Amino acid sequence: MVTSERQIRKEMKGKTRPVTASLVLLLGAAALILIFGLSVSVGAADIKLSTVWQAIFHYDTNNTQHVIIQELRIPRSAAAALVGAGLAVAGAIMQGMTRNPLADSGLLGLNAGAGLALAICIAMAPGMSYMFIMAMCFVGAAAGAGIVYGIGSLAKGGLTPIRLTLAGAAVSALFMAVSEGIQIAYKIGQDVAFWQAGGVAGTNWKQLAAVGPWMIAAIVGSIIISRSITLLSLGEEVAVSLGQKTGWVKAVGLLFVLILAGAGVSIAGPIAFVGLLIPHLSRFWVGVDYRWIIPCSAIVGGVFMMLADIAARLVNPPSESPVGALIAIIGVPFLLYIARKQKGEA
Repeated sequence: MVTSERQIRKEMKGKTRPVTASLVLLLGAAALILIFGLSVSVGAADIKLSTVWQAIFHYDTNNTQHVIIQELRIPRSAAAALVGAGLAVAGAIMQGMTRNPLADSGLLGLNAGAGLALAICIAMAPGMSYMFIMAMCFVGAAAGAGIVYGIGSLAKGGLTPIRLTLAGAAVSALFMAVSEGIQIAYKIGQDVAFWQAGGVAGTNWKQLAAVGPWMIAAIVGSIIISRSITLLSLGEEVAVSLGQKTGWVKAVGLLFVLILAGAGVSIAGPIAFVGLLIPHLSRFWVGVDYRWIIPCSAIVGGVFMMLADIAARLVNPPSESPVGALIAIIGVPFLLYIARKQKGEA
């Protein structure tokens, strides 16, 4: 066992770039702070960065711009960073645990399941608390993932990345159709229309207080189990031979994915491709060790989502474009590229 572990560590050492990873984390953290300030200042009416600084450290309740910054802009920017980080980490965990480069909460039914649960909540009990809605989104995400994996496993030959993605697309289409049917039947289309397109506009402190601690805890927990995710990414037999309790690791990892995907959808809607794009980008930079991939994905995901949110405000001002649609413009070609690459390697 010791010899095998040494061999694996030696093999991984050549495929891991800790210096580059450290730079990604440092530069990414700096970019996160700068882009956060830019995100707060950009909007229907641009606000000077000096005013943003004053609103944060010298808040004046009688200053309209300060109120806008504190009550609208900062929660929105914080939500974008948090959702981007959460979806990216969820995608990294899924790709590592399943060894599926196409894994993403938006492609494997989690987002659609959470979206269906939210539509049911709005239709059946519009006055329910945000915490209950968030809990229902978790349940919907779990149901979506369970159905996708169940359908994918029924086919001869078991799960493959392409088969799992096709099952996810089919289940997501079904859930979205049912969700739209509920909207028509209960006349709640306007309540969920922009939410379905994806975006963080309108996020408030109450919502962040409800989901923020859960998402931060799940991201920290994901970093803690990152070594185990790395071993799983090498194959379950390798992980078992090195003493890993793979069942527990998968259960905890899946729990973190459900928290991150469910909470992210409850804030920003069913945004796909963040969990697909960012882990691949992080892996390209830092190598195959998930002890670097997961924290780098969190930082890069937060930066990416804030940039997408800024772009959504600038494409067609003063109106806003759906963030999910803008991300899909990048995500769909990347998905096709990865799928084609996998087919070529099969």
